[in-house]
Amino acid sequence: MASATQTAQFPDARSSDPAVMGWMVGSPPPPEHILRFEDGSYFRFPAMRWSVSNFRQLMPTVNISRGLNGSAPLLQALRDDIDAVSFVPLDSETPMTWADSLPANYTDGIIILHRGKVVYERYFGVLKPEGQHGAMSVTKTFIGTLAALLVAEGTLDPERKVASYVPELSVSAFGDASVRQLMDMTTGIRFSEDYADPNADVWAHAAAGNPLPKPADYRGPRTYYEFLTTVQSEGGHGEAFHYRTANTDALGWVLARATNRSVAQLLSERIWQRLGTDQDAYMSVDSIGTPFAGGGLNTGLRDLARFGEMIRSDGTYNGLQILPPEVIADIRMGGNTEHFARAGYTLLPGWSYRNMWWVTHNAHGAFMARGVHGQALYIDPTAEMVIARFASHPIAGNAANDPTSLPAYAAVARHLMAQSPP
Repeated sequence: MASATQTAQFPDARSSDPAVMGWMVGSPPPPEHILRFEDGSYFRFPAMRWSVSNFRQLMPTVNISRGLNGSAPLLQALRDDIDAVSFVPLDSETPMTWADSLPANYTDGIIILHRGKVVYERYFGVLKPEGQHGAMSVTKTFIGTLAALLVAEGTLDPERKVASYVPELSVSAFGDASVRQLMDMTTGIRFSEDYADPNADVWAHAAAGNPLPKPADYRGPRTYYEFLTTVQSEGGHGEAFHYRTANTDALGWVLARATNRSVAQLLSERIWQRLGTDQDAYMSVDSIGTPFAGGGLNTGLRDLARFGEMIRSDGTYNGLQILPPEVIADIRMGGNTEHFARAGYTLLPGWSYRNMWWVTHNAHGAFMARGVHGQALYIDPTAEMVIARFASHPIAGNAANDPTSLPAYAAVARHLMAQSPP
């Protein structure tokens, strides 16, 4: 678990504010303020605080169209009492206010919906309401939700083996896994997700997906699809939850084969155009244009909140039944808590994972989408609350921000319930 001491090794939110630091300002910017994808400078802290709101300027992407219809109204009922909400962080005995938690977590933007209306909205750094931000692994939740939709419609059989949809994966550890095991990340594959380890598989995966020309001596896979065929076995399928990005890329390949549509096209047609979003979204792609299903989505903050409100509302939004109610019920049911416990998430006791959603199983039935560096979509059905947050925390793993995020979300939920009885 990341400690406060580790976070203290980095400049705080105020001194690392990308707007103050002036990244990429000027025509051209001065050399010391230029960030590039090709040399990795774009994702070194604190520069990455600018990049997460500007990925499209730095790398190839594919558009997720909102269509030609008008956006759905996002009604407001702004309140001035949320900043003062107090809670006790998981790793402390000293209370903290909601307002103080935002810079502690390097928040770039956060919005709270209560009963479908915006009650709180803040932006920091270079993110603006009309801007877009990397959702990181919140992307996985969109892919898992699309898969659950296709299962409900009968297009996808969750018990079929992955190789029956994608024969190319028969040579990999994925081949004899079921689609359901992909959706719940209970496959037995070898894939280290340790971002702090430069030799971890997650970096080999990133190298394969890098759209830039490879070095002359590079001999590895050159696309996401090629990488997936090389993934080897480690343990048995269906025995334990293992959070591994490669599962979502493999699921994205299955969805593409089952529908003859890329995950970007599916997201646009089945969700984004029907939500009445404000903006197009987009996804980063590899050298042959394959969308990065495991973490390439970028959206506006308000549109992410719209998606969360649709999920909270049993699949209904903008006057449309976008997802069948049984899909939402299946997500909220959660997965196998014993399988989840074997993954060792000490800050998430009693949780589970289902359709690429993180399910708390707490008294409010809350569940969420999570992404590295602090991306979050938190849904509390009992409190009728949705929180969407974009962030640029210097430490990738959410264990670094969970202590001041999870109790803050719960505290706001209790506050809204107390102040706004049924």
